Parts: sequence; C-alpha cells; structure tokens
Amino acid sequence: MAADKQNDAKVSLMEENKENLPDGGLGLEILQIIKESQQQHGLRHGDYQRYRGYCSRRLRRLRKTLGFKMGNRHKFVGKKVTVEMLSDNRYLLLVLMEAERAWSYAMQLKQEANTEPRKRFHLLSRLRKAAKHSEKLEKLCESPRVDAKTKLEAQAYTAYLTGMVEFELQEWKQAMEAFNKCKTIYEKLASAFTEDLAVLYRQRVDEISPNIRYCAYNIGDQNAINDLMQMRLTGGGGGMMAEKLEALITQARTKQAATMSEVEWRGRTVPVKIDKARVFLLGLADNEAAIAQAANEETKEHLYETLLAECRDTIQAVKEELKTEAKQRERSSDGDTGKVSNLQYLHSYLTYIKLCTLVKRNESMAHTLQAKLKEPEADENKRGPRPQDLIRLYDIILQSLAELSTLQGLEDDHAFQKEVSLKTLVYKAYRCFFIAQSYVLVKKWSEALVLYERVLKYAKEVQSKAKSLNNSLKDLPDVQELIAEVNAEKYSLQAAAILGASLEVPLCDHLETFRFDPSLVGKQPSLVQFPPDFQPIPCKPLFFDLALNHVAFPPLDDKVEQKGKGGLTGYIKGIFGFGS
Repeated sequence: MAADKQNDAKVSLMEENKENLPDGGLGLEILQIIKESQQQHGLRHGDYQRYRGYCSRRLRRLRKTLGFKMGNRHKFVGKKVTVEMLSDNRYLLLVLMEAERAWSYAMQLKQEANTEPRKRFHLLSRLRKAAKHSEKLEKLCESPRVDAKTKLEAQAYTAYLTGMVEFELQEWKQAMEAFNKCKTIYEKLASAFTEDLAVLYRQRVDEISPNIRYCAYNIGDQNAINDLMQMRLTGGGGGMMAEKLEALITQARTKQAATMSEVEWRGRTVPVKIDKARVFLLGLADNEAAIAQAANEETKEHLYETLLAECRDTIQAVKEELKTEAKQRERSSDGDTGKVSNLQYLHSYLTYIKLCTLVKRNESMAHTLQAKLKEPEADENKRGPRPQDLIRLYDIILQSLAELSTLQGLEDDHAFQKEVSLKTLVYKAYRCFFIAQSYVLVKKWSEALVLYERVLKYAKEVQSKAKSLNNSLKDLPDVQELIAEVNAEKYSLQAAAILGASLEVPLCDHLETFRFDPSLVGKQPSLVQFPPDFQPIPCKPLFFDLALNHVAFPPLDDKVEQKGKGGLTGYIKGIFGFGS
C-alpha cells in the first residue's frame, strides 16, 4: 500500500504541473504509466491478480482525490467522465485504470482457462469491457484540450485492446488490421521522441509483431511460419504467445508426419508407426538448426530444454508400445528370436538422440564457464565460476557416454563402440585438466603436476586412435589446444612452486630479519605455519618385571585349611562373638 501511494505521489506531481495548462496542453504518458505499473505490481512474474488489485486500489484513491464518488454506502449512482471535466488529466488516468483493471482480469482468467474452459466466456466479456473503456479514453482525448501525443497514444492503446479481442475470437483479419494500426502509431512515435520513450515504443512493437505474423499465417500466408520460427529463435513472443507458437509448430509438423513412414540409422531402416515419434523426428533437424542459430546462451539453453523434454515424452510413448509388444510376444509361441525388434531399435535411436543432446548441452555450458573462468573477477564478494563446476559438467558427459555404449542393438557395432571410447577419452582429458586446476588453486603443486601428466597421456592416446576414425573428432573439442595449454600450465606451475617455496616463510621464522611481504596486510597473512611440523620427542620408557618369574612364594596351605575347618558352627559363633 505504501509503495502504491508513493507511485501515485510521483504521478500526481506530473499531473499538477499540467493541471492548468491552456487548450491542447493536457497530456498523459499512457504507455509509460501502464508499463511502470505493470512491472512494479506483479506482471514481472506473471501475477495478473496482484496487478488487478493494484488497479482497483488506485481507482479508489483517484475517485476520492477527485471527489468523483459513485454514490454513497447506501446507494450506487453511476457517473461518467465527460469532456467538460477535463481540467485535470487525472480524469484520463481514471478511465485508463478502468481499462487496465478489466484487461488484467481477462489475462488472469486466461491463465485459469487452461484448466477450466468455462472461464473463457468470462475472459471475453472482460476483454470487451477493457476495449470499451479504451474507446471511451480515445473519445475523451479527441478534445482540443488534449495534446497530440496523448491522442496518438490513446488511439494505439485502443487498437491494441481491440486487436486482443479479435485475436481471442479468432477473427484473424480484423485482429491483424488492429495490430497493424497499433504498430504504425508506435513506430511513428518512436521516431519522433527521445531515446528513452522510443525504447518503450519499440518494445511494444516487438510484443505485437508475433501476433501479426500469427494472424497472417491463419489468414493463409504460408511464409509467416518462417517468420514465427525466427521470432522463436530470438526469444520474441513471450508468455502466452509462446504457447501459441509451440502449438502452431507442432500442428504444422503433425501434418507433415503423415508422409513419414521409416527412419534409417547406422545402416538399419526402421518403420516409424507411432505418431508422436514421427512428429519428433520431423522436427529434430529444425530444432538442431534453431540451437545452432540461437542469439544468446539463454535462448540456446531454453531450446535445449525444449528438445530434451520432447525427446523424453517420445521415449515414454515408445516404452508404452514396447510393453504391449512384450505382452504379445509372451502370448505367441515363437518366443524370443534373439534379434532386437524394430521398436526396440527405435527406442535405442531416440535414447541416442537424448544422450547426444545432453552431451552437447553440457559441453555448451562448459564452454561458457571456461570463458568466464578466464575473465578477471570484477567483484571479490561475488562467487564466480570455479574449476569444480566444470568437473561436475564433465562427469555428467562421461555418464551419458557410458550409457551410450550399452544401448541395445549396438553391442556388436565396433565402429560405434570405438567412437564412444574415443569421445570418452577426450572428455576424460578435459575433466582431468580441471581437476588439476582445482589443485592449483589450493597450491598443491605435486598433485597438479601428476594430473597434468595424466592429461597428456589421455591426449596422446586420443591422437593415436583418431587416425583410424577421421570423422569422429569433428564435433569434439580440439585436443591439440589442450596439449599446448597443459604444457604452458606445467611451466607456470613449476615457477609458482619455486616462487611459493621462497616466499611462503611465516612471520614467526624471520622476526629478526626485515622482509617486505604485502601478504601480511592482506586477508590471509602468513604468521605461523599451521598445522605445525612433527618434531621428535623422547619416548616414555617401558619397565618389565623380569624377576617375578623367578621368585618362590611361601606356601599358604595351612591357613586355607584352618579357615575351611570352622564350618557352619564357626560362622555362627563368629557372628555372635562366642569365638573371640
């Protein structure tokens, strides 16, 4: 509530400065106000309900400030903002907030309509109401008291909401016309004002561009699908539009899947009868091309996750068919012929795609981390990437390669097994290299040196085996670069070990000698050696009584017999004192 009032105070200062302006001087930054309000009150996280509550509270405060109350607590009396009231631009803001409240409620219902389809009717009602309020705002802005910029923004805002209504009704032509009108106005505004405002207008243009192309595709423009795919690569059309793009792409692939009947892999042709597998395999090349053309690492990571999710769903569908096939085989009298079935081979192929995609994704993440690892740390308090992070990524890669070598149907494929073995050696070399780097950080020079030698051993083994497999190294990291880097690290390691041995003398060992040591005023000064070295000390003597074995003790038989002769009588006398 306090944040709401602070935002209202800022807007009120702008509004008061424009309150008594002459004709044509009344203005309202429509797009700027709604964008700031949306970002600060829930839409950054897609929380439309929170934004709707904010709009309601702001409307209440505006009505109270302007004295524009709808009756009293006993009776509702509706009022409308008229042109004659436009002495204050807060009346325009009042209508704008009414439109925003209805729009946010519609977007909230759209999220809920995924699980409750009946809410779609209420959604359309709220969207129409938002468009109606925007039309009312546009008519008010036609007054000569309102400046030209606000008039244009009001027209663009009305066109946007009208386009949203037609878009939901699947009236593609009308929706496209409204969105194009909105886009044209914002492009003109962007070219006419300062860079700060132009950024906002361009962002709005980027938001509605996927909607325009989607409408064009549904009207019949087949070239629009390519534009939509490109927008998907660049991250355009976020939120609910992204869902429509994915659904459209899946629909287009489903139509093409009818023509696909088989797939060839490693010399064996396998029929593909499962529709989900057909759709996935048709889109595989497009997905891989999209990943290769990704604009940034974030988009690339999102595309990898999408591809892996589709692959897992397809593998699950094939597994269900495998269970059915296994039951039919048990009922039949043929039994197991020993040959891998077509369905099992298809399962192996899909698993191969999944594991290879995992390897590529983790290798991409490793390249990004390596680049960050070489950059100097800007902030000492902020934790940057460390070699341990890369070790974990290469562990996952090696685990995926181990699963590749156990795929059914490829046990006797010696060329495939050699390729997997070669890739395993390459990634083992890189993993060993970063383990050595982690030892260098803690100044364990000897361990790091041994690990560097192991890296060279792996790298030379890769080079010797790669001669017979020429095409296997084209997608792998360059081993020659790794060898050069290891040799350079070895020399610097030896120098660091010698320098460290001469400098790492604790302060307590040279108290009588002055030596300039900047580390003494740092965060980890070397004051004493800890833990201290072991020192020899005299051992505690052990004494053995050797004479005890040669001592003859006097006999005690007579005393033992006297004690035994007393019996029960002597015991009773002893108790009562008669024998004393």
